[in-house]
Amino acid sequence: MPLKVHLVDGTYELFRHFYAVPPASDADGREVGAVIGVLGSILGMLGDGATHIGVATDHVIESFRNDLWPGYKTGEGIDPALWGQFYPLEDALRAMGVAVWPMTDLEADDGLASAARLAAADRGVERVFICSPDKDLAQCVVGDRVVQFDRRQRELRDEAGVQAKFGVLPASIPDWLALVGDSADGFPGIKGWGAKSASTVLARYHHLEAIPTDPTEWDVTVRGAVRLSASLEADRECAYLFRRLAILRTEAPLFTRVDALRWCGPHPEFQSLSSRLGAPALWDRALALRS
Repeated sequence: MPLKVHLVDGTYELFRHFYAVPPASDADGREVGAVIGVLGSILGMLGDGATHIGVATDHVIESFRNDLWPGYKTGEGIDPALWGQFYPLEDALRAMGVAVWPMTDLEADDGLASAARLAAADRGVERVFICSPDKDLAQCVVGDRVVQFDRRQRELRDEAGVQAKFGVLPASIPDWLALVGDSADGFPGIKGWGAKSASTVLARYHHLEAIPTDPTEWDVTVRGAVRLSASLEADRECAYLFRRLAILRTEAPLFTRVDALRWCGPHPEFQSLSSRLGAPALWDRALALRS
């Protein structure tokens, strides 16, 4: 059977379930509703036929990028009831037998990018699914072999899909984000540049340094080209910095063999952990899938 690898953004899933499922308390009175939701969602993937799964999480919110840009996202403002579920989720995933990568100096998105590179390097892998809607992960898409999958919207995006959505190829996504900005990550982009103008220019020039400094030399027609060019030239160093923030790191040594991601069933401790979560049915579901 063709080998498919599913890489899950654990941080995104935890946020998504925190705001989508009813609250629930474990045996110690701690909020665990989102943890239960994510575990059930992963079991759902396994039930749908997934065999090799890895989950990346933000073990800490801050990363090396906070040293590069003072406005980069932090853990400030995260609901304590949500923040308190990050570590328990990692422990529960391990007990459930799922490969989990808690990221510290790097971010969960860097973990997914690294895992995608490692999985795609294995010739036995037919397809890699990056299960996250985050815009920056579109840079990891390769043809129709490494694709991005938004599980909530049931939207799959291959290279043609990235180009259709953003107007540029995956390799230009960091440049596009540098110009447009990324409010989720806390950097503003370059004044005056919008999604349409960035797409039009980068579709022709691909990367920031290839954009001519003289707008009369642009081989594209963009409304307000003189103004856009002046804005870029005034803030070109910021644009390069924002691109550096947007480029995902792919060197994290998460695994050496894709087979390490094969789900072989829950560990025995998952039974007691499920009971403490107040969700013993998770153990029953995991056992049923394993058999």
